[in-house]
Amino acid sequence: MLGRTLREVSAALKQGQITPTELCQKCLSLIKKTKFLNAYITVSEEIALKQAEESEKRYKKGHSLGDLDGIPIAVKDNFSTSGIETTCASNMLKGYVPPYNATVVQKLLDQGAVLMGKTNLDEFAMGSGSTDGVFGPVKNPWSYSKQYREKTKHKARGENEDSNWLITGGSSGGSAAAVATFTCFAALGSDTGGSTRNPAAHCGVVGFKPSYGLVSRHGLIPLVNSMDVPGILTRCVDDAAIVLGMLAGHDPKDSTTVQDPVKPFTLPSLTDVSKLCIGIPKEYLTPELSSEVQSLWSKAANLFESEGAKVIEVSLPHTSYSIVCYHVLCTSEVASNMARFDGLEYGHRCDIDVSTEAMYAATRREGFNDVVRGRILSGNFFLLKENYENYFIKAQKVRRLIANDFVNVFNSGVDVLLTPTTLSEAVPYQEFIKEDNRTRSAQDDIFTQAVNMAGLPAVSVPVALSNQGLPVGLQFIGRAFHDQQLLTVAKWFEKQVQFPVTQLQELMDDCSSVFEIEKLASVSLKQ
Repeated sequence: MLGRTLREVSAALKQGQITPTELCQKCLSLIKKTKFLNAYITVSEEIALKQAEESEKRYKKGHSLGDLDGIPIAVKDNFSTSGIETTCASNMLKGYVPPYNATVVQKLLDQGAVLMGKTNLDEFAMGSGSTDGVFGPVKNPWSYSKQYREKTKHKARGENEDSNWLITGGSSGGSAAAVATFTCFAALGSDTGGSTRNPAAHCGVVGFKPSYGLVSRHGLIPLVNSMDVPGILTRCVDDAAIVLGMLAGHDPKDSTTVQDPVKPFTLPSLTDVSKLCIGIPKEYLTPELSSEVQSLWSKAANLFESEGAKVIEVSLPHTSYSIVCYHVLCTSEVASNMARFDGLEYGHRCDIDVSTEAMYAATRREGFNDVVRGRILSGNFFLLKENYENYFIKAQKVRRLIANDFVNVFNSGVDVLLTPTTLSEAVPYQEFIKEDNRTRSAQDDIFTQAVNMAGLPAVSVPVALSNQGLPVGLQFIGRAFHDQQLLTVAKWFEKQVQFPVTQLQELMDDCSSVFEIEKLASVSLKQ
């Protein structure tokens, strides 16, 4: 049951093959078994069981609230949840319990979803590895998969066996790991520069970033207001579309959301892609891109071509400036957003009471890690009166040029862009931490952050396993507010490549049957 899609489980609940409480208990026991992955910061067991019980009563009366009623979900720990601690994986917010729910959380609960817990992340979502939170790094479930272990024959059996685990990518690594290990059917992440798509690619799940303004940000603790969007992580594209249908639409509490009403939609099954035009941005062929990802990217393009789609090379000329531009804008907004954590209203407060200034300084020194403090410093530098024009304003202008690059490509008749999501598959933690967070983020966000600056929808879809037996994802980018068209193309592609399920038998012997349902490849891109 746990290995099924959201839609299938929803049908099983409606037919009474399983009850919401049984489903919730299965997920809870799996959360306990996979605790060492560190995917969850808080497991809301009592609340989840209570919600499942309520859901069960509704099913018994035949009053189910819809497809999400009784479905276990997880939420990244930078979304406010009423009565449940929300930490952003930082000392600054340890012990902070919000008095309200984020709009997206409320919408899921209103649909009867069961909240399993809050997932781990990089502190304040700043990072691309989920390694920098105060609760420790998240381990990639694929480190323990049969596929990876067979390929690597576990070179280092013995004393340092556990030091070879891989990162999940970030910053929504906990949510990606939670979905990949079947402890929930969908999870919320946030995406500012790739934080939902990057871990989705590394954990072999679907990571969707909606168009900016389609989904409310109210209650998402802000990083960069002009780029943040709530992201959706699921095991298949259809499930992401179901969740999006529940979340999209205007929210009076977020003035950046669309005014037009958004109708829930079902994704059509595309049978013919011959009318599609797929763009391949030539600037994304960077020297750092691993040859394996590059070859899967070409094979995916060939797959579209062989099915009759028009595949053309396109140019996004300002790509080379985007990472620098993103860095200036991101740190500037971070500096502004982090000013609210001053030790006065909520969150951590130090014991120093010499003066208000001393209290501010010590609180922030104790509350934030080096990464967050470093970004605040950079941002404040760019916002200095003498630097404002040269950095912040100039970056805003470059951002407009980057957004226009996408507009021009889509106006030339391209329907979707196909790009890599990440430079390579997931790397071992020991290797990842050799570089500092800023360098890593600059490398890892290379294919993802421009989309945030342009406010476009994008989805990372797992395509195949690398030679090491690890997932590789490719990214589809759509026109603004054409999220449905983008997901329809992604769904067609997903059906063609039939990505295999993680096999984690050793981990969970008593529910190993779940993990043995390995799908047979129809058009495996590895061939």
